[in-house]
Amino acid sequence: MPRILVIDDAKTMRDTLKDLLIPNGYEVVEAENGEQGLEMMAKHAIDLVISDLNMPGMDGLTMCSHIKEQGYHAPIFMLTTQTSPELKAKAKEFGVVAWIVKPHKDDILLKGIQKVLHLPV
Repeated sequence: MPRILVIDDAKTMRDTLKDLLIPNGYEVVEAENGEQGLEMMAKHAIDLVISDLNMPGMDGLTMCSHIKEQGYHAPIFMLTTQTSPELKAKAKEFGVVAWIVKPHKDDILLKGIQKVLHLPV
C-alpha cells in the first residue's frame, strides 16, 4: 500500500485528504508543519508527499529543499492558493512534480497520484 505524507497546518485539510486517500488504498502519515514533515520522512518510507506551501515555521518550499538535500526521492505535490510562476519554478528545482491550487478537485488529485506512482488509473 503506497504511503503518502500529508503536511498542512490546517487539520481540516489534513482530515479532508485522509478521507480521500485512505478509501482509495493509500496509507496516510500526517504532519502539521515542515519540521514535523522532515521527521516523518526520517521515520517512514514515504512514496509521495502532499504539502501546503504556507505554514508557520518552516514553509513548504524550505521543507522541499531539505527533503532534496537529505537525499529523499519521494515526489512532492504542492497544494496551495499561490499561483506565482516564480514560486512554481523554484519548487520544481526542489522536487515538486505537481502544483495543485486549492480548492483541489479530488479526481484530478487522485489521477495525478496514480500517474506519479505508476499505478493503474
